[in-house]
Amino acid sequence: MFRKILIANRGEIACRVIATARRLGISTVAVFSDADAAALHVALADDSRHIGGAQPADSYLRADRIIQAALATGAEAIHPGYGFLSENPDFVDQVTAAGLTFIGPSADAIRAMGLKDAAKALMEKAGVPVVPGYHGEDQEPDHLAVMAAEIGYPVLIKAVAGGGGKGMRRVDRAADFADALASARAEARTAFGNDAVLIEKYIDQPRHIEIQIFGDGTDAVHLHERDCSLQRRHQKVIEEAPAPGMTPEMRAAMGEAAVRAARAIGYRGAGTCEFIVDGSDGLRPDRFWFMEMNTRLQVEHPVTEAVTGIDLVEWQLRIASGEPLPLTQAQIPLIGHAFEARLYAEDVPAGFLPATGRLDHLRFADGIRADTGVRSGDRISPWYDPMIAKIVAHGPSRAAALNRLARALEDTEVAGTVTNLAFLSRLARHPGFAAGRVDTGLIARDIASLTDPAPVTPAITAAALLTAELGTAAAPLQGFTLWSPLRRHARLRLGADEIAAAITLDGPGRARVELAGATLSARLKPEGWEVEGTHPGRVLCLPDAVHVFARSGTVRFTIPDPFDRGTDDGATGGLTLSPMPGLVREVAVRPGERVEKGDRLAVIEAMKMEHVLTAARDGTVAEVLVEPGAQVEAGAALVRLEETDG
Repeated sequence: MFRKILIANRGEIACRVIATARRLGISTVAVFSDADAAALHVALADDSRHIGGAQPADSYLRADRIIQAALATGAEAIHPGYGFLSENPDFVDQVTAAGLTFIGPSADAIRAMGLKDAAKALMEKAGVPVVPGYHGEDQEPDHLAVMAAEIGYPVLIKAVAGGGGKGMRRVDRAADFADALASARAEARTAFGNDAVLIEKYIDQPRHIEIQIFGDGTDAVHLHERDCSLQRRHQKVIEEAPAPGMTPEMRAAMGEAAVRAARAIGYRGAGTCEFIVDGSDGLRPDRFWFMEMNTRLQVEHPVTEAVTGIDLVEWQLRIASGEPLPLTQAQIPLIGHAFEARLYAEDVPAGFLPATGRLDHLRFADGIRADTGVRSGDRISPWYDPMIAKIVAHGPSRAAALNRLARALEDTEVAGTVTNLAFLSRLARHPGFAAGRVDTGLIARDIASLTDPAPVTPAITAAALLTAELGTAAAPLQGFTLWSPLRRHARLRLGADEIAAAITLDGPGRARVELAGATLSARLKPEGWEVEGTHPGRVLCLPDAVHVFARSGTVRFTIPDPFDRGTDDGATGGLTLSPMPGLVREVAVRPGERVEKGDRLAVIEAMKMEHVLTAARDGTVAEVLVEPGAQVEAGAALVRLEETDG
């Protein structure tokens, strides 16, 4: 076994690898960029090395600096985590050439599976079923359009070097193919440096089921399946194991196909075979097709760990150090059920836009597994994936595990940046999901109910006002006056609306709140203010905001500045603003050009995704205020339309 390893990654996966290494007595070396000097993974590691600037291209994608750091610190092996260089065969070759061990598959295995088109051809040869489609070398747009028509719409355009939904577009009709192809290629070129694509038949009621495999270079086993069907924009949201409705026959067929794929390339280490499954008639052994193989540890590996009791990072370390597979196929257990929910800093109502900001407060539910790379006080950087944590729940049955997940999400508290926490909570309580009726279209079908803002009850508002005005500790003489009860006036803002109330103190820990024509009675209990006999949720008062962590979702009130006289909301009416810090990849218009509502104006790249900004109304472009290649901050003006007469 290794004595010291370097982790060529950051965030929660670096922290996750450190935890297992520490349990096994292995020293760890962290690497960090300018943006991550004070990051949690750096604090947890035994040693650390600075490797460059905030942009991944200047740090976490610099193979030379990572290898130099490993050699300088005496590390014997490099764990790549996932993302960044984890599936880069050239990096594996460089690690090996430096006399170090790469904790993962061989460069040849990664190359065999790295391009989706070549991988599908290889899988067909190995007898693994593949999705009907085109994965040839002719990349001329006209030829691809002909192939799409032959396959039959709807189709999926997918980057051959892709992953995580990047470079992927669904096309429902021939008229939209050219624009979708151009968009997919542009995103793929940015994310992977390769704009080649393949075309696949789109499955109407698809389920995304993947098989966790492990190989030691000689043999391979699978550790059962994970269902990753709950997705938005082709990115996973909640994963579970085992898959709902899975039969022993289906599991055996999919597991054997995945193991056959691993054996075909002499696979060593952790990997995942992803399959698309037609769920329109239940799970049938003749209705699944190979999509791709991820030659690394997956983000959702904790659900497999929960139902098998196996530490997958430990298996990676043992196999990389030369040991055979620790268990045979028959020895791998399947115990209970597990879920993982991905908690992100993202603006759900704005279309799940990634968000930045300082985590003023972060608290996870007791007794739950939360894999995270951040803590209270950290900042969500615009340079990397905005994941805050993975919330993992395990139980003896699917219903028990899902109930634990839902409660854990409701008890999680985040303040300082917008998140998808309320969305996840509603998804965990979704009746169709609870019944096991899952497919990749569930979120899109019910997006309205899943993204409605949290209801703001009078009790929630009163609790926020009381905490902001009085705090949560009752002084002995609080409310005491000589001749009449003490009366205070309090104000908060909820969005653009200002809330005014009068608070009357009736003695220590007792108050009345006059709010919107009603009077609410309140008592201060150890857990906070109780309003009209109910506890609306824990209240956190920060210098600029008051957060109420209610079961229905977090409600954030801002504290108005008494000297704030307001601003002219119409001043930016003709401007298109950047919704986040990012890089301007494209400007699609010129001054004097006429545009219609919804027309493409610019493309911003942020947090590994491209975001298309469109015209909010019909008009004429008055000014283009940025150029492609510019780095902009959130709120920066990009394009100005001429003022309207109204």
